Amino acid sequence: MPQVIFLPHDELCPGGEVIEAEPGKSILDLALLHGIELEHACEKSCACTTCHVIVREGFESLSESDELEDDMLDKAWGLEPESRLGCQALLADEDLVVEFPRYTINIVSENH
Repeated sequence: MPQVIFLPHDELCPGGEVIEAEPGKSILDLALLHGIELEHACEKSCACTTCHVIVREGFESLSESDELEDDMLDKAWGLEPESRLGCQALLADEDLVVEFPRYTINIVSENH
């Protein structure tokens, strides 16, 4: 079973987190399942960028992004070549290292 390493983030997971992951789950679902309250203002419908993550290791193993996700990512704060929307990026069988950007474009936290 692959491991997902969430790097430390001051608000979301100050100490970082290492999680055994089941292939096929989204990065967002995995984070939420383990108490990491990553924003998801559109309720996982690929209509915002609040669950934007940067995959530092294992990026190529994720499910491919589609045109809708790519268009949404163009609006994300701090976009990098390894950026994905957490609600759309599905795990495969390789380990991942995931970083949460410092900011989102969401002005008001939805407190999910």
